[in-house]
Amino acid sequence: MSLQEANKTLMNMITTLHDVKGYQELNWEGSFTDYIHIVERNSAVARTAFQRVYDMIIREGVEEYTEYKKKIVHYRFFEDPFENGKDALYGLDIQVMKLVNIFQAAARRYGTEKRIILLHGPVGAAKSTIARLLKKGLENYSRTPEGALYSFSWVKKGDAALDTIFGQAEELICPMHEEPLHLIPVPIREKVLTEMNAKLPADKQVLVDGELCPSCRYIYRELLRHFKGSWEAVMDHIRVRRILMSEKDRVGIGTFQPKDEKNQDSTELTGDINYRKIAEYGSDSDPRAFNFDGEFNIANRGIIEFIEVLKLDVAFLYDLLGASQEHKVKPKKFAQTDIDEVILGHTNEAEYKKLLNNEYMEALRDRTVKVDIPYITKLNEEVRVYEKDYGQNKVRGKHIAPHTIETAAMWAVLTRLEEPKKANLTIMQKLRLYNGKTLPGFTEDNVKELRKEAVREGMEGISPRYIQDKISNTLVADIGSSCVNPFMVLNEIESGLKHHSLIRNEEQKKRYRELLALVKEEYEDIVKNEVQRAISADEEAISRLCSNYIDNVKAYTQKEKVKNPYTGQDEEPDERLMRSIEEKIDIPESRKDDFRREIMNYIGALSLDGKRFNYKTNERLHKALELKLFEDQKDSIKLTSLVSSVVDKDTQEKIEVVKSRLIKNYGYCDQCATDVLNFVASIFARGDIRERRTVQ
Repeated sequence: MSLQEANKTLMNMITTLHDVKGYQELNWEGSFTDYIHIVERNSAVARTAFQRVYDMIIREGVEEYTEYKKKIVHYRFFEDPFENGKDALYGLDIQVMKLVNIFQAAARRYGTEKRIILLHGPVGAAKSTIARLLKKGLENYSRTPEGALYSFSWVKKGDAALDTIFGQAEELICPMHEEPLHLIPVPIREKVLTEMNAKLPADKQVLVDGELCPSCRYIYRELLRHFKGSWEAVMDHIRVRRILMSEKDRVGIGTFQPKDEKNQDSTELTGDINYRKIAEYGSDSDPRAFNFDGEFNIANRGIIEFIEVLKLDVAFLYDLLGASQEHKVKPKKFAQTDIDEVILGHTNEAEYKKLLNNEYMEALRDRTVKVDIPYITKLNEEVRVYEKDYGQNKVRGKHIAPHTIETAAMWAVLTRLEEPKKANLTIMQKLRLYNGKTLPGFTEDNVKELRKEAVREGMEGISPRYIQDKISNTLVADIGSSCVNPFMVLNEIESGLKHHSLIRNEEQKKRYRELLALVKEEYEDIVKNEVQRAISADEEAISRLCSNYIDNVKAYTQKEKVKNPYTGQDEEPDERLMRSIEEKIDIPESRKDDFRREIMNYIGALSLDGKRFNYKTNERLHKALELKLFEDQKDSIKLTSLVSSVVDKDTQEKIEVVKSRLIKNYGYCDQCATDVLNFVASIFARGDIRERRTVQ
């Protein structure tokens, strides 16, 4: 195919894929009468900003689950369905629930629509991500039939007599993307809306607050004068259009970020004089000579985000007071102007403490609804944060060994947990409990109590950004290895502590190093367990061992004898065999009868349901059988011989089988499987040396 033909094919493809009909629907234009018909068919087009945000979140669906006897609602909106989970939130369902409840109350006009929503938490705790998701969601929602909204423009229609109003422009677009129903005169608006709402259910009724912006108010007034009070003639110069929210186009979404005091003033929020137009209109107080393009103006009908809101100069904070409580802003030289938007700010803890200590900021505090956004304290959720960036489909050229991300996440979560006050509970056990694991002697109520007593948990500790930086450093480091293992990342984390800007003192640094040592110990246990399971992964051997154990337990509990398959003689149950298995999962001598009866009752219950017993369905017994088989087989495999590098052919073949199981069942590559076997061999070798010293 020639280059010319290839270009033609691409052009045809683009033309085919371009949705002309969709474009026309999204850019619909019509008369004010057409819009009234739209409202009658779908009153949701005239919703408030809070109603629109709440409906947008609910539209994506919800899931409910119970945690510590409390019902939790998970909102799928915060999984970021718009960009394949790029900004998905993890481990913050409770905090998101509080935020959505605020939106719901505001949508129903219960009072929170008059508040500034303040996301408060440590650095890197997803505050900006939440704001970004809401803005991104609004952009997408406004492009759907359910999220459609409309504004209007004034058109001259070539009438030269209107030059004094329109000037040289043929069309003047409402600068604040106002609701077209604002065009209904205030004195008769209530009667019109009552008539409109008579056909609508209570939750679908149209409520319109506020009046036209100064620019539209001026044109409306002058046209009404020109047409001698004929409202219908004025409406003939209205063109209603569908609007699409866009942060880039500055329609319905505004973002304000503090800058240097010399380069910033309140006009960035409420607009400024257009000096070029003063020559045309003759006065700087003529609304046509004013740009209503401040962040408050352009965010009307949508959302405005204040980045690090409490770093704002006091003059800006005064603007926030009226914008939140009265839903009005005061542009320079103009009357107060109505706005309808969600005001969302976020700040870190240091700035929030300043606000609490500033007695002059009581009015702002009173108008603020604070939502704490802490760090994640569940290990599995923290792991998901890093897997999003460092999954196997993202990282190329290097393999990330199993548990590498898990151990880094484990350390991050440990830094955020408070030391448990219970003497019989370690911080690692606390992490496991928070992660949904069960521990003997701890119920759901105990875990709930642990969370309640740790008031500051998640508000301090290491940011996910630090972990991401260290994983990135390890991935690009020239270490002569195609595989990154947990020790490489943990060593990188430890070396970075010396220069970490947010670690305040040596005591904190010392604690973080101690937690790293804990994580390394935990990793040793994890890989030992995996290698043990890989060695004892002979299902036939486990099945035979299980059958033998069950036969003996059955005979023991029913006070019977067991037939020896070799001699054919009836013998007493093999107590030594049973105890060698039970001891692997710490069943004491005093509890052996209870455990054996529990196993037999479990088998009996399955039988009543018409099901066959399988050792895999009982996690404790499965683990005990694997450990017993490992103990029986480890000497034949001679794993510790790897340490001395003297391995005979038979042993090497057995080790290769174990390695292949690690690769197939646990996600290791050839290199990290070899490394793990060598590492675990060294652990067993140390254990053998300790055992020999004890014997001597």
